[in-house]
Amino acid sequence: MMKDMRPESLMMSHGYDPKLSEGAIKCPIFQTSTFVFNTAEEGKAFFELAYGLREKEEGEQMGLIYSRLNNPDLQILEERLCLWDGAEECAVFESGMSAISTAILCFCKPGDLLVYSNPVYGGTDHFINHVMTKFGVHVMGIDPTDSLEELKAAIGAHPAANKLSMIHIETPANPTNKLICIKDMRALADHFKQEDRSVVLSVDNTYLGPVYQHPLKHGADLVLYSATKYIGGHSDVIAGACMGRADLMMEVKTMRTFLGNMAGPWTGWLLMRSLETLQVRMERQAKNAKHVAEALAKHPAIERVGYLGFLTEADGKQFEIFNSQCDSAGAMISIYVKGGEKEAFAMLNKMKLVKLAVSLGSTESLAQHPATMTHADVDPETKKKFNISPNLVRLSVGVEHYEDLIADLTQALD
Repeated sequence: MMKDMRPESLMMSHGYDPKLSEGAIKCPIFQTSTFVFNTAEEGKAFFELAYGLREKEEGEQMGLIYSRLNNPDLQILEERLCLWDGAEECAVFESGMSAISTAILCFCKPGDLLVYSNPVYGGTDHFINHVMTKFGVHVMGIDPTDSLEELKAAIGAHPAANKLSMIHIETPANPTNKLICIKDMRALADHFKQEDRSVVLSVDNTYLGPVYQHPLKHGADLVLYSATKYIGGHSDVIAGACMGRADLMMEVKTMRTFLGNMAGPWTGWLLMRSLETLQVRMERQAKNAKHVAEALAKHPAIERVGYLGFLTEADGKQFEIFNSQCDSAGAMISIYVKGGEKEAFAMLNKMKLVKLAVSLGSTESLAQHPATMTHADVDPETKKKFNISPNLVRLSVGVEHYEDLIADLTQALD
């Protein structure tokens, strides 16, 4: 019966048995570094599974060994996160960047080609272009608005095309809200697969997930999150997550074990708390964002508003993608102020209720200036080409009353 329930119902209890914790209705914080084995034979069996020395026997579960490998708080959290995306396995990390970097390091080795969509979060852009290249990995940014045939030709012309190992995309794109068709990227990955290996498709789903978009259902191999954002949702925890097929996740978890970037039990406990209200928070934020976007679009100081809820048939492919893979317009708004950096800064400096801070997906509304903040290190030509312009303000709408948000943004623009 439990398996037939919706994720928002299972967030309260899935994976946790109160009988194992003195009847506590909420999972305790298992603040421990190591776990006692009942027997030496049990310890041996646990390590055999942890290091992949043998396959699990039917009904066998991974035993608790050491909190760098597993911990009850994280284990339960990972099981609950899998429910939203329909994933087989999940791994939680100390930050979104540690999830992204670990996944990329897992599937890209020297000489390989890593293809990524433009634009992506500034930290991801830096890791790909300034860190992975130090390890001899070839990288190539693509324009996801190009047709599938154009992308095949562009990648095919790269000297390392036959060593394409991974395609990493971010949809909707941070900070422009541009959408990428996940099914097209799956077709692109399959086009370049080799007899001895496939091409891993990873999707950063932070903007809409895990409630309003489910990349695994559209052909992605891995879905990635900055769990700091909507999953955490309270600006009080830094975390990341990666989930997908069991065979791929075994590699990710093994890499995580040796990089040592697993989240701690306190982080796991905070995220479990947040998952209980995830659905209602995101629903309120999406509802608020619709009202705020409509009000901003009418303001004379605004050049245009990038909001998924404004897409129509006239937007062609973007409209088609939205209807095929998104369940909501979400709560992220790209505001293009008339003028440039000076005018954008003037707006940001005048806000009172909305806070001038990076991050997104929190209960409070946040606004920042991507060109000089989160995406400051992105190549200037890339910023120009993909509309990360001096007059762009990224707004994450929170759970406040939308009329108060509109009043604050209006007075700031005025």
